[in-house]
Amino acid sequence: MSIPALKISNLTKDFGGLRAIDKVSFNVEEGELVGLIGPNGCGKTTTFNCISGLLEVSSGKVEVLGQNATDLRPDQIQNLGLTRTFQHTWLWKDMTVIENLLVPPRKQFSPNPFLALLRPNSRKSEKQRLFDAYSILDLLEISHIAHNLASELSGGQSKLVDIGRALMSSPRFLLLDEPVAGVAGPLAERIFQNLSSLTSNNNIGMLVIEHNMDFILRRGVDRIIVMDSGQILMEGTPDQIKQSRDVVEAYLGNPGELK
Repeated sequence: MSIPALKISNLTKDFGGLRAIDKVSFNVEEGELVGLIGPNGCGKTTTFNCISGLLEVSSGKVEVLGQNATDLRPDQIQNLGLTRTFQHTWLWKDMTVIENLLVPPRKQFSPNPFLALLRPNSRKSEKQRLFDAYSILDLLEISHIAHNLASELSGGQSKLVDIGRALMSSPRFLLLDEPVAGVAGPLAERIFQNLSSLTSNNNIGMLVIEHNMDFILRRGVDRIIVMDSGQILMEGTPDQIKQSRDVVEAYLGNPGELK
């Protein structure tokens, strides 16, 4: 039996007397694309923050690729192979797009550029990182802005660069917080197609928060997890979610709008 890429067991997070997440449990397999939906304030981003180590877990357990990540720092969790994006991007504004992508890769030779130049394989590795960065920009269809400053980008372009930075760390699991928010419809469609290809071709597991629930239902995700008031309301395939009257009426509006 394979080990889940991400395993959440009875995850609970309290803020004083407020319970933001209440004994949440779910798994995501390698090569699986899973959507996480629910109304604002239901606990989606708090769940991401607990998984990625930005918030201390009140109780429960987080396992990443078979390793206990519950009490690890964000950098230690990234070393296990999990990378995330944020709802609001935090790019290095005074750097170009390609420079933003070249920072995140793990196991670069040295923080000292002079020492790095003395390493026999440093030039070869740098060329490989450049090749990978441009390949990711091509995948995201933004290679034409490679040398633009991050401060010059639109909101949608910033989102795409943020996804690119996440991919540059060679993740085995991705947490994507509203990855196509602010991105025009046709490009958002293609981004989701590319993300789906990454899961199937590279065996990367992904958990994606998407505010537009109608959009995520139509994007070919493998499963959808619905949260409400810090708990899992339902988990199933997009078709199963569509057929749940409770979910549809609570989160998706008129059932007749979903086909």
